[in-house]
Parts: sequence; structure tokens; C-alpha cells
Amino acid sequence: MRTVQPIISCVQKLVLYETRARYFLVGSNHAETKHRVLKIDRTEPKDLVVIDDRHVYSQQEIQELLSRLDMGNRTKMGQKGLSGLSKIVSAFGIVGFVRFLEGYYIVFITKRRKVADIGGHSIYKIEDTTNVYIPNDSVRITHPDEAKYVKIFQSVDLSSNFYFSYSYDLTHSHQFNLTVLKMPSEGLNSETFGHGGQDSFDIFEDEGAATQAGSTAGHYGIRNEPYFKYTWNGYMLEKVKAAVHHNWLLYIIHGFCGQSKMLIYGRPVYVTLIARRSCKFAGTRFLKRGANCEGDVANEVETEQIIHDASVMSFSAGSYSSYVQVRGSVPLYWSQDISTMMPKPPITLDQADPFAHVAALHFDQMLQRFGSPIIILNLVKKREKRKHERILSEALFSAVTYLNQFLPPEYGIHYIAWDMAKYTKSKLCNVLDRLNLIAEDVVKKTGFFVNHPDFYSNSLRPNDRWNELGGFFHNKCRLQTGVLRTNCVDCLDRTNTAQFMVGKCALACQLYALGVIDKPRLQFDTDAVRLFEELYEDHGDTLSLQYGGSQLVHRVKTYRKIAPWTQHSKDIMQTLSRYYSNAFSDADRQDAINLFLGVFQPLEGKSHLWELPTDYYLHHKNTVALLSPKRSYTHWWTPDVLMNLPLPYDEVPCTENLKKMTVIKKTDKSDEEIDVYTEFYRPYELSSFDDAFCLRMTNSAKDFMPKNVGIDPSPFTIRKPEETGKSMLSNKTSKEETVLQRKTVASAPPPPSEEAVSSSSEDDSGTDKEEDGAVSQRSTPVKVTEFGENTKITEDSSQSPREVRITNISGLPSEDDLLIYKRFVNLGQSQRKVDAHSQQSSTKHLDSMMTISEPASSFLRDSIYEVHLAGLDAKSAQIFTSHIQTGKGIIQPLCREDLVLYREYIKSRYM
Repeated sequence: MRTVQPIISCVQKLVLYETRARYFLVGSNHAETKHRVLKIDRTEPKDLVVIDDRHVYSQQEIQELLSRLDMGNRTKMGQKGLSGLSKIVSAFGIVGFVRFLEGYYIVFITKRRKVADIGGHSIYKIEDTTNVYIPNDSVRITHPDEAKYVKIFQSVDLSSNFYFSYSYDLTHSHQFNLTVLKMPSEGLNSETFGHGGQDSFDIFEDEGAATQAGSTAGHYGIRNEPYFKYTWNGYMLEKVKAAVHHNWLLYIIHGFCGQSKMLIYGRPVYVTLIARRSCKFAGTRFLKRGANCEGDVANEVETEQIIHDASVMSFSAGSYSSYVQVRGSVPLYWSQDISTMMPKPPITLDQADPFAHVAALHFDQMLQRFGSPIIILNLVKKREKRKHERILSEALFSAVTYLNQFLPPEYGIHYIAWDMAKYTKSKLCNVLDRLNLIAEDVVKKTGFFVNHPDFYSNSLRPNDRWNELGGFFHNKCRLQTGVLRTNCVDCLDRTNTAQFMVGKCALACQLYALGVIDKPRLQFDTDAVRLFEELYEDHGDTLSLQYGGSQLVHRVKTYRKIAPWTQHSKDIMQTLSRYYSNAFSDADRQDAINLFLGVFQPLEGKSHLWELPTDYYLHHKNTVALLSPKRSYTHWWTPDVLMNLPLPYDEVPCTENLKKMTVIKKTDKSDEEIDVYTEFYRPYELSSFDDAFCLRMTNSAKDFMPKNVGIDPSPFTIRKPEETGKSMLSNKTSKEETVLQRKTVASAPPPPSEEAVSSSSEDDSGTDKEEDGAVSQRSTPVKVTEFGENTKITEDSSQSPREVRITNISGLPSEDDLLIYKRFVNLGQSQRKVDAHSQQSSTKHLDSMMTISEPASSFLRDSIYEVHLAGLDAKSAQIFTSHIQTGKGIIQPLCREDLVLYREYIKSRYM
């Protein structure tokens, strides 16, 4: 049987050693059993010379090598006082190599923090970096402007929202990563890593794994090229990409990554939100608007929500679902003049584009990556006294209308124009209700990704909303085809709220597909939606800081009209902060981004970065060179892309895509390059529960569920605002309260005058409310308790259920509820009676009190603590007996399978 796993990088720990002539960079895997070495020449003042011998060293071999280098580089033979090899820095990865006007620098990742886990593949956030200058002082040629370039480069804070992974490709979607693992191995570039062609003595030749050439069975690892549009250090690795082994190359993304745990009666479901910011036409708010000549738009971010059952880790055996949506500036040539120092500078169309050339390039890219249909949700204003945003709306509508007349009707671009600002000002209209209708229509057309077929129970309980879902259906999975592209003017506040509503609708379908809920629908004021809303607010704040210079001004609760009165003052401060950032600091940030991404490359005799009046020609290459001939004005798409629609061309197993992949055949499934289990659990090192990531992440039960006794623990139960877990933490310090309010404002109750509005903000109609019920999707008893204003709610695990007062009972319990309660009392009292006499008296008393018409348990004895032992098979009994004898010192002889396993372990670790 053929199994395919993603390649795990064997360079996760780095140590840099220095001599006068060279740097020696030693990289190892996490267990430090495999090592690689890079030699970097320090005698070249401006050139980069990197040598990779591509040899895998054992721990003993690398120690001997370092010892020889130390002895050979001492000034006098036998001198022990001075070391010939000195350690410079320890790191977790290389960001890249960069040069300004002098020699090259190495950028190292010196601190990292785990922020997410997807199927055992860890995702890390960069916490700190350091730059190491390569040439030594004797050959260094100084330049007076070098320090200024270094300062500009370091102003791009790599510790702020840059992410990487050693085994998971963050530049591609989860659907792409799991689709790659199912592609056939024929036609892939193959390289087999055993001993690397080295001479070695195999003591297990007779028991080696039998592998036949050309056989499809076996264990494979697949490595795919990253999607360089979302790779922010591609320019810095370009110089060494062809000279070093792929394990040295660590690609990073910029944007956002957050993960929370949703506990559903003890079943852990991880909700992950990943935002990938494009490095093409990247910049700040007013300095980067519209699109460039290649179809790349400003503030383009791909947001993906991944839902998976964390109780099963494997990609092949676990349940995974994902949904992708995109935000980006309007794909036209337009800008805003900020020299007037106005809060809203006028919008101008810079170039006439009657044939929508730049929009055609942009949508062709989207068809290639996402397939069809492409759905545009345009949230800019349509009616204004003075034309401002309406200029963009009219131009975009004209461009889409022109492009659609040449596309086949079934693959046409869907255009939805909705003036969200107008609806927000209206007191009679509910913004989120309208967005929910749009979201349901969008998800129905695009579908979403699930890595397994639909459950049989879905056919037994047909649901009209589920049966109408689009996408591509496969016998083994369900694929998302097409994508929603949302935009306003800035693609910040309105866009984030719209994306949240679409994500919430998709989340309900994803949970239904995983078998978590019984209907594909979620309501507001539940722990699940609050958890998801907090993730999206952090996501929106982060993206808004990166592009606009401040956090979100209008949040989801602003559009629900339940935001606390203190939120208005915060909105004013965020508006002022955004205006100050745009007016005074955006130009410096734009210079730093241009230098970091290699858009501007310093050269002798060329104008310096700070001397340029504009960076327009840097991002529009057609202004300095003649590009390839323009595409046809009518057949504006790539032919191969159109042939494979509605599937995205990037996920089709064609020759062009297969060339980007490399398959590595392994002889053992426990090989460190494909063994996710060992990489995740790391049985070779001591671990602590306090350091476990799964215990530190946001938890629906710990952070959102009410702490009082008798509350339904389901995250799909509707809570009152004063019942939420975060609203009960009233004794927090001011610092903790600030952090809490930054993450979410769900803790504050709505103003009295707006309670009626908040109650009408549910995303379901009144008919659906009556059908679903207003309590829970599961029939769990709930105790209702009314608290006064001065009541203190404390968390006490030793509190008895008898101490909870029930002061608000709508009616007497039914006969069925009374019978269940009496059976529970019967079981509890029967367990406490130990001796025979008390048991008999208790039985007589209970018999006189009530008569149970049917048995309360299927066990022979009615006890909640005592059951009959299950049958034990012979193999289990043998294992248990062997374990007991081993504890007594009686060692059992090893069988053949144990010997083979032990020899493989010795062979892979020490030889």
C-alpha cells in the first residue's frame, strides 16, 4: 500500500561557528540525530560563496568534524588557550541573505513561538531575529550609507506577524496541500534518500526492507514549490536556492495565524484562521491603491479557515475541512492624493483602461488558483452627493461587464454590489441579516473542502440547504471551486465584517460535514460563534495595523448595534491613530517594505531609496521596460486555465504542476522526514504539561462557557450577555481588562436602549428559531438562575449542586422528567448503602415510594460504579502477563519482530 506524507525539514536547529576565513553553519533536526553543514566564505567582500556538501552527518561525525576544524584553525598547534572555532549564534532557521552596498548579511530566526497545530504539523511565529555580517574586517569595504540601509531594513519588524513551518506549506491552501498528497507518484521528480549513495556497512542485510524498483507500494514524501506570491523572503533566498539542499530553505508568510479549541462535550475541534498577505504590490494604505500593470492588487490577503477534529492527527485518517476567501483593492488604475492632508483624499482614475486589461490579468490569476465561479462582493458606496467611492463602483462594474461577455456563461464572474454604509445608517435595516443572505448564496455556489465523503446520515436526514451546496464532488472528498472576493475602499472594516459573516456561514457547514452539529446553521450569542468572532477580530486588527496603521474602527458588534458606549471613544482614537500613521509614518514604512522585498535594490551610482520622489516605476515595470505583448482583448484568459474549469488549474495533476513537485521514496514509514508522530510528540525529550500548546490555546469551555453550575456545556447553546465566561471575570486588573477588550468586546452587556435591536440581529428567521429552539441543539437540562446586580460569581469546583438556588421556574416538570429524576435518586441511594441490612431497608423504602416499570440500566446490577468485566482475549492476556513478569524481573525472550524493530532503531540513530 502506498502512503504519502509531506516532507519534514531536517534543519530545525542551527549553530553558526566562526573562523577568520569561513563561517560553518551546522543544521540539525530536532532530535539532533542528523546534521548538515554549510561553508560560507568570508574572504569575498561583496560576493556570496556558499558551499553545501549535501552530506548527512551523525552526531559523532559532526563532533569529530568540529573538533578537527577547531584544531586546524588555532594560531599555534597544541595551543589550548585560544580556540580556532568559536560559536557565534544559535538559531531556528534562516530568513535569507541580503546585501546593500557592502557585503552580505545572514538573517537568522533566534526566537520562535508555536501558534497553531494542524494535524501534528506545527506553525511558528517569529519572535526575534538577528543579522550577521559575513565578510571579515580585513576585507570589508565600508560605505557611508550602509548603516542607513541597515536601519531601514530592520524597521520591517520580523517579530510582528511573520510565520513559518518546517513541514506544512503555509503559502498554499489546505485543500491544495491535501490534494497534492493524493496525486499519483508517476511523473514526479524522484530522488531516493537512503544512505545518500555513501559506503556503509549494513549489519541487517538479510533483514532489510525489500523494495522493488518501479513498485508503487511503499512510503513516500512529497515536497512542493511554494506559492511565491505569498512568500515574503523569496528574494532573500533566491541567491542560494540552487546551491543548497532544500532543507535549508525556510519560507515565511506575513499576515495572521490564530487557533482556538472548541470543546464539544469533550471532543476537541480546532478552529484555525490563516491570513496570507501578498508580497506583490505590497505597501501602506494611501501609497498603494488599485493594481499594478501585472494584475497584482494592493492589500491582497487570502484568508483561510481550517476546521479539524484534533482527536485524530493523521491527514489520511483525520477529518479536515477548509474554506478560503480573498480581500483586495479594486483592480483598476486608481489612487488618492494625500498631499492635501484631508481625512478622505479624492479618488482619481490614473489611466483609462477601456478593455479592462489590468482587471483581466487579475481575474485570470484568480481563476488559475481558485477555479470558478469568482464572486465579487463590492461594498463601496453607490449613492453620494459628491462622487467619491462611486467612481470605483461604476468603473469596476464596467470592467466586469466587459470581461463577462467573452467568458462562457457557466464560468462568468458574479458581481454583487451592496452599499453597506447606507444600510448601516438606516434604523430599519439590519446589516448582518442582509450579509447572512449573501453569505448563504456565496457558500452555496463555491462549496468548501472536506477530505472525506458525506456521511450516510446526511442522506437519511435530507437538508435543502446542504443538498444545494456547490463545489466539486469526488468519491473521496468535496472540493471548493471558486472564491469570494470582497472589497471596499480600504478593505479593512466593512470587508472584515462581511468576511466574518461568510466565514460563520461556512463554519456551520464545515461542522455539519464533520458530524458535529445536526443542522448546517449557527446562531449568534453562542460560545462557538463568540470564539470565531474573537478570532476574526484579532485577524481584522492585525491586517488593519499592517495596512492602515491602526486597529479596526468598526467591528462586528458595531454593525450588530450592541457595542458598549465606551466603544465610541475607542473608535475615535483608532481613527486619529490611522490618520496620523497615514500622514507621517507611511512613507518610511513603504521604503522599508520596498527594500525588504527587493523591489528596490541599492547599487553604486544609483539614486538612494530616500532620494526617490516616488516608487511608481518600481511597481509598474512597464514604465522602465517593454513587457511581453498584451493579451487578446477578447480571449483574455489563459487557455489551459479555461479548459480545466471549474477546477483550479493549480490543483490539476498536469505536467506543468507535476514538475513543481519532488517525491522521495522511503524504506520505512518511521523515517524522520515523513514521521509526523515523532515530530509532534517527540518521545526523545522531556516535556511538561505547563508547556503544552494545546493547554495554552483559547478554549471555548475555559474562556467562553459560564462558570456557574448547571449550565449546558454545549458551545452551540445561546447565552445571555451576562452569562458569558468572559463577562464574569469582573475582578481583573486594568491591564488584563485592556488586553481582554482588545481581543473582544463581547464581555460588555448591550445598552438598555439597544436590547431590542440586538435581539433582532440573529442570522435566522423567526420560522427557523421556532424550529431549532432557543435553548440548545442538544437536550441537556439547564438550570436557570437569576443574579442581582451586586451578586459575586466565583469559580469554586467544590461547590455542591444543592447550594445553587433555582429562583425562576417557568412551570412544573413533566412526568417523564420526574421519572428520570427518581431513577437517578434510586441509583445514588443504592450505591451508598454498603451492608446488606441497609441495602434491604433501602430497597423496601424505595419500593414503597415508587415502582420502576422498566429497568434503569442494561447491566446486571443497577449501579453507576459497578459493572461486569468484559471478556479478555488470549493475546491481551498474554501481553498483560508478560508485563507483570517483566516487572518481577522475569524477562521474556524477544520475538523476531522486536529484533527487527530494535535493529532499525539502532541503525537509524547511531549508524
